[in-house]
Amino acid sequence: MDLDPTVTVIIIIVLAIIVLSVFLSFFPIMLWVAALSSGVRVGIITLVAMRLRRVVPSRIVNPLIKATKAGLGLNINQLESHFLAGGNVDRVVNALIAAHRANIELVFERAAAIDLAGRDVLQAVQMSVNPRVIETPIVAAVARNGIEVKVKARVTVRANIERLVGGAGEETIIARVGEGIVTTVGSSNSHKDVLENPDLISRTVLGKGLDAGTAFEILSIDIADVDVGKNIGAHLQTEQAEADKRIAQAKAEERRAMAVAHEQEMKARVVEMRALVVESESQVPVAMAEALRGGKLGVMDYMNLKNIEADTQMRGSIGTPDNNSSNNKEE
Repeated sequence: MDLDPTVTVIIIIVLAIIVLSVFLSFFPIMLWVAALSSGVRVGIITLVAMRLRRVVPSRIVNPLIKATKAGLGLNINQLESHFLAGGNVDRVVNALIAAHRANIELVFERAAAIDLAGRDVLQAVQMSVNPRVIETPIVAAVARNGIEVKVKARVTVRANIERLVGGAGEETIIARVGEGIVTTVGSSNSHKDVLENPDLISRTVLGKGLDAGTAFEILSIDIADVDVGKNIGAHLQTEQAEADKRIAQAKAEERRAMAVAHEQEMKARVVEMRALVVESESQVPVAMAEALRGGKLGVMDYMNLKNIEADTQMRGSIGTPDNNSSNNKEE
């Protein structure tokens, strides 16, 4: 069955497009032409080999074209090895171009190491040219007179490319500046000294070399704000006095409890002694009965004893004030 010539032409065109697309996917002719026109000598076989190594040729060739135009002596093997290691080739090349324009010494190996370490090498180069200002949070410190001082500082830093690999970050800078503020304020005799001379904090902090071991170089430390906080010394003294009062109250309560216990003990002792007296008094009639039966005590003697007891009770009743007052009322 013969096909229509128009359909045959369409099929041929579609097949040609498919074959051309497959060919261009393995043989990036346009990228090769762009590289040659830019003065970058790279073979078409090299581009095909990149495809086989799962490397996107455009991510290598385009940065190489920029590096060549900028006058950097880079080769395709350096860029490809960095790409295979997981680095960002375009960012490294941009950083090298920026450093070259700013007369900052930066070689490809160090830039690649900084990029593989997880730092933004282009941002680091930009920070070396244009220093960055880090604002610390409010740091509260107490002077020797017990007054709290709240300080906020602005730290101007510049990236130190030589220490970007292995150097500490911004958090360390902020922590060290805060430590220097606390030390300076704490060593001041009065909070007024800090308020009158806030630059004392800057000089002290800068003299400590806080940028040692960090990825930055501290250019200046400026005190943005100084405020007076609470009277921590008075507050602590108040709390100490309250604690002492509670201790004294507890000791007084302890002594009172001991006194009450001793009083109750004495009352029990008195009751015990009265019981002994009653017990002894109960033996008197028994002894008198025994004496009467034994003839050791006569009836007249017993009657005289009773008369003496009655007379004693009468004298005692007369001498009692309560009885005298009651008798006067009855009269």
